[in-house]
Amino acid sequence: MMPARTGRKPRGPARLRFDLLKILLVDDNHHMRVLLTEILRAIGVKYIFEASDGAEAVQVMRQQPIDIVMTDLAMQPLDGIDFVRLVRTSRDSPNPMVPVIMITGHSTMRRVGEARDVGVTEFLSKPVTARGVIERITRVVDHPRSFVRTEAYFGPDRRRQNDPSFNGPYRRASDRPTADID
Repeated sequence: MMPARTGRKPRGPARLRFDLLKILLVDDNHHMRVLLTEILRAIGVKYIFEASDGAEAVQVMRQQPIDIVMTDLAMQPLDGIDFVRLVRTSRDSPNPMVPVIMITGHSTMRRVGEARDVGVTEFLSKPVTARGVIERITRVVDHPRSFVRTEAYFGPDRRRQNDPSFNGPYRRASDRPTADID
């Protein structure tokens, strides 16, 4: 016997409205853009914009309000690192706080650190899967990270975990004020 339908939505967490998102794909590889477009369309994304490099992406961002950027790391002439740096720190950036998901086959600690240090929000390693795309998009929408501005950095807070044993206002030794010694 089938349960009666009440017309009410099931209880639980709200479902992400992928159909409302405006996503910009930035990759110099046409086939990767096609693959990402197919994944995004399959999950219900309707507004997908494309650019073949960082310079073209900035122009798209000036013409369209973009909710999420998905960019490759290795591109020419403007690579993903330089593109994110431009988006985060340029005076005429169209949206310095846009979430950026970096897609890369170069996931060495050095490259990941470099991308993190220019303000990348999330990483997605190649080969790309639909599950990985959904997880990263859901993470940037459902769990947005606060932005931090210092002399050397502007971007999402790089601290991902709260230390339950931490008890105090300063998380690093360099955060602590120095005492004047007479």
